[in-house]
Amino acid sequence: MSRIYPLAMLLLLLAGRASAETLTLRDSLQKVADHNHELKVAAYNEQIVEETIQTARSGYLPRIDSQGGYTAQKDAQAVIFNNNALPTQEADYFFFNAALTQTIYDFGRTSARYQRSTVLKEAAANDYKSRSQELFLQTVQTYYGILEGKRLLLASEDEVNQMTDHRRVAQNLYEQGVVTRNDLLQAEVRLASSEQRRLAAANRVENGWLLLNYLTGAPPKFRAELEESQELPPAPAESGVETALANRPELKAMKNLVAASELEVKESRSGYFPELFGRLAVDYLQNKWVREQAIMSATVGLKINLFDGLATTARYRQAVKARSQNEEKLRLLEAQSRLEYQSATNDARVAVAQISVTETSILQADENLRINRDRYQEHVGTATDVIDAQTLLTQVRAENYRAVFNYQVALARIKKALGEL
Repeated sequence: MSRIYPLAMLLLLLAGRASAETLTLRDSLQKVADHNHELKVAAYNEQIVEETIQTARSGYLPRIDSQGGYTAQKDAQAVIFNNNALPTQEADYFFFNAALTQTIYDFGRTSARYQRSTVLKEAAANDYKSRSQELFLQTVQTYYGILEGKRLLLASEDEVNQMTDHRRVAQNLYEQGVVTRNDLLQAEVRLASSEQRRLAAANRVENGWLLLNYLTGAPPKFRAELEESQELPPAPAESGVETALANRPELKAMKNLVAASELEVKESRSGYFPELFGRLAVDYLQNKWVREQAIMSATVGLKINLFDGLATTARYRQAVKARSQNEEKLRLLEAQSRLEYQSATNDARVAVAQISVTETSILQADENLRINRDRYQEHVGTATDVIDAQTLLTQVRAENYRAVFNYQVALARIKKALGEL
């Protein structure tokens, strides 16, 4: 019975692994696009800006206003004529008026406001794409971070097993009186250190899953088998980099803001010019002493502000400075984009070289550990040599894993820099 129980547990574990869901990187990115809360928040920006288009478009349409009410007075208004008081209105009366006002010409103020709102909508759409790219890159980094962490965890567990075996050998040799207690204590301390690294590696994997689930909108306890590519994809060609960089959503959004700033300057400049308008109105005032209680009128007028405390001038200067600021931001973003692309390209190139070097180093470190372990068991080598060899092997493996996943992340960074992620 004691043998059947462990076997049953092993079968259950293998069955659980076999039925575990496989989560590819493409699936993760799609989940981010569909369920990420930050993207849902960003999506509202475009919808909010879209409403400003309707607000700006209203400037092309007439404005209709009306009001009405009832007034009660203690005494009706009257005029004195030949020492007699002649009433000119009733003491209590109803009134009503309605007016239709249409701007005929305002020197481009309404058109600039409408065009600016349209450009800002495009900026909001590009900003959403930019935010998506940022979250996609973060997802790629987290996805490969989990894979790297699992590799490092396996390396840490292997180191723990190796250190456990070394402590067993040191214990046997100490009991035989071949080595001193110092070798045994050293083995126990290094085993404890390896356990600490294993715990830290397991914690990094767990935190990586929490972040990935946050990005994809999955429950915190969700776990799956991540797909690990056996072949490393080639780096993208460097031809047409300038054209590709120009297609980055961040740059498009910034160009939209520069265009919007120019239209804002145009709109604020129109405050110096008059506004030509037309008005149709009807005014009703209950008054039995007059013949016409309802009066209809049509007006064509010119309206201009003569002095507003220099508010128009301040708004114009502010718009000009905001335009200059956005133009400088665009130049800054273009420089940052080139730097981001060049840095990612260099990192990918270095990672490829590191992968080649560390693959050879792993074989050499593994052979070095075997030789030092045999020498120690034959009482030729020291315990320090074995421990150092094991530490070196773990270090080289970790460097190889990091290089592999750094290359994957560098490729994603290149795509993000080009706006293609």
